[in-house]
Amino acid sequence: MAPLRSTVADIALDNIALNVQAIRGLLPARTELMAVVKADAYGHGAIEVASLALSAGATRLGVAVLDEAIELRRAGIAAPIHILGYVGPECAEQAVKLGLTATVFDREAVQALSSAATRLSRKVKIHVKVDTGMGRLGVRPQDAVGFTELAMSLPHLEVEGIFSHLACADASDLASARSQTAVFQECCMRLEAKGYRLTKHIANTAAILALPESHLDMVRLGLGLYGMYPAPHMKSLVKLHPAMSVRSQLSYVKWVEDKTPIGYGWTYRAAGQRQIATVPIGYADGYSRRLSNLGQALVAGQRVPLVGRVCMDQCMFDVTGVAAKTGDEITLLGSSGQDEISVDEVAAWMGTINYEVTCGISRRVARVFWRHNQVSGVRTLLGRMH
Repeated sequence: MAPLRSTVADIALDNIALNVQAIRGLLPARTELMAVVKADAYGHGAIEVASLALSAGATRLGVAVLDEAIELRRAGIAAPIHILGYVGPECAEQAVKLGLTATVFDREAVQALSSAATRLSRKVKIHVKVDTGMGRLGVRPQDAVGFTELAMSLPHLEVEGIFSHLACADASDLASARSQTAVFQECCMRLEAKGYRLTKHIANTAAILALPESHLDMVRLGLGLYGMYPAPHMKSLVKLHPAMSVRSQLSYVKWVEDKTPIGYGWTYRAAGQRQIATVPIGYADGYSRRLSNLGQALVAGQRVPLVGRVCMDQCMFDVTGVAAKTGDEITLLGSSGQDEISVDEVAAWMGTINYEVTCGISRRVARVFWRHNQVSGVRTLLGRMH
C-alpha cells in the first residue's frame, strides 16, 4: 500500500469526523449540514472525505463543477450532490442523469435543464442563487421572486431551495454579513408570502461560527471541515482539527563551503560552512515558489530554513546542527516533535490564504488516508490502493 514516492500528504480522516461533529454541535437540530468537497475536498481527497463526512453527520455534498460530481457518483456516492457553480446548457443532460442538484440564476440554463429533464422523463432539483453582495453569480434580489416563479413554471423542475453567498463573514466587523443576510431573508419572506417553502441557505464556515442568525435551513461547511479557520479571531469559537500534513525525505545531504551558491539564480549563498539537504518536493507538487528563501520545515522536531529558490520538483533546506542524513523525514506541513508548521504559517510566508495552501497540493503528491491510527487507503497518480 506504500506510495512509490517519499513525498506524501497524510490525511487524518478522524479529524474530518471530529470537525463535522464540532460544527454539528453549533447548529439547531433542524439545520442540515452540507459538506463542501469541491477542489478535491480542498486538496484532501474528495471521495474519501465525502464518504467520511456523510457518515459523520453531513446530509449533502457541495461541489463547484460537474466533473467533481461525476467523480463522486462513479465512486458510488448516492447522497444529494449540489453543484454550487454555473451549470451551463452543455451540462444539463448529465446533471439530470446523475440526479444532481443544480444552481440556477440564468434563463437559458434553467430552460436547458427543463428540456433535458423532459427528454429523459425525469425531475431535476434546482436551487436559485441570489446575489446579495458577492458580485459573482446570482439573480438580483429584486428579480428573485420572478425568476423563481419562472423556474417553477417549467416542466420537470423541482425548485427545492434558494441560497446566497456571504462576502465578508470572516471580518471582525459583521455589519456587511448581517446586511447581506437581511437582504436574503427579505427575498425569502417575499417568496414565503406567496406560499413557497424552499430550503434556505447562506452560511459558509465563517458564518456558521460567528453569525448564528444565518444558519437557517442548511449551512455549507467548507474550510472548517478540514480543520482550518477563516480568520485568526475565530479560533476561540470552536476547536477544529487540521486534517492534512505534508512530509517527505531528505534525498541528499552535503556540506558546502562559505559563499557557495544554492539553486536557480544564486539567490542564496552559504554564510559559512553549511549542511544543505535536498528534498524531492517543488512547485509542481504545490509547494509554492513564493516560499523561496522564506519557508521553513521540521527535521527531528527542529526548524530548518528553506534556502534558494523552490524548483519544479525539488528544494533545499539548511539542516546545519540537526545531525541530518539522507532518508530522514522532513515535515513541510504539520507537527514533528513539539513544534508545528501550520497551514496559516505557510500561507503567511506565501502572502496568501490557508485555502490556497491545501488546494494547491497537486495530485502528484500521494494522499495517504488515516483512520483509527491505521492507513485506510492511498491515492497516487496511478490510482487508489486499499
